[in-house]
Amino acid sequence: QVQLVESGGGLVQAGGSLRLSCAASGRTASSYIMGWFRQAPGKEREFVAAFSWGAGTTFYADSVKGRFTISRDNPKNTVYLQMNSMKPEDTAVYYCAARAGIFNLPTTPNVYPYWGQGTQVTVSS
Repeated sequence: QVQLVESGGGLVQAGGSLRLSCAASGRTASSYIMGWFRQAPGKEREFVAAFSWGAGTTFYADSVKGRFTISRDNPKNTVYLQMNSMKPEDTAVYYCAARAGIFNLPTTPNVYPYWGQGTQVTVSS
């Protein structure tokens, strides 16, 4: 199995920045795809960003393009989500996820078998 642990959530003012971390352990591989999702109260879990560990390709939801950046630290086996120019609409529990690599970067949560516990992000206006 793959274990994922998120950290870095908290309270931030609108327009501020926050960086989330996702530490991966277990049977990870360079071919894995890593993703970030979020879920606000009363809403479905939605895609935020994803990248292919091996290829270095990235994909972002339209709602976060230009504001959020996904990256990784290979020696630490850690994925980051840098969130800038944050809006109250970004308030949610943020989850990192992983799956074996495929040709694309999936945006649906049901195709990611490995998940972290989530970290709360609150953006105040």
